[in-house]
Amino acid sequence: MITMDDIIREGHPTLRQVAEEVALPLTDEERQLGDDMLTFLKNSQDPEMAEKYELRGGVGLAAPQLNVSKRIIALHVPNNDPDASAPSLSTVMVNPKIISHSVQDACLKDGEGCLSVDRDVPGYVVRHLRVTVSYFDMDGQQHKLKLKDYEAIVIQHEIDHINGVMFFDHIDDSNPYAVKNDVIIIE
Repeated sequence: MITMDDIIREGHPTLRQVAEEVALPLTDEERQLGDDMLTFLKNSQDPEMAEKYELRGGVGLAAPQLNVSKRIIALHVPNNDPDASAPSLSTVMVNPKIISHSVQDACLKDGEGCLSVDRDVPGYVVRHLRVTVSYFDMDGQQHKLKLKDYEAIVIQHEIDHINGVMFFDHIDDSNPYAVKNDVIIIE
């Protein structure tokens, strides 16, 4: 089981490397890694499990955060619809890439956080409002997925990780809350 002790923190060189493409089919170890990453996210959102194992809540995790420089990410985004029983997005993506995106940009009102960053980094992280992502699932099937709003922000954050980019790289140091007039701020 993955715990916070397994997650490397900012300053570790693996977080700044461009991760390697993953050959298909996945090895047993890669499949297990994907399963463990998704399980960690689910556990981190479960109040009892999170408290028991001292897990910080997360909606996304990239293999490089576990010191594995491979293009594998896991996402478990809760559904904001109170009538929905399933998460809005829960999957492991292998070799994900953004194949198109909106001209419209957006950012989260409260900024972004990261399981690999143990400090609060104030500021807006401007990203694309909508993205289309191509990826393979753990069975080697290719998918194309259109995401918008919060889910689009989450996937861009995780794809940044496999490209050696940290969320705070997008923040303007001299004016962290500066955004262009047409940027949508997501509550």
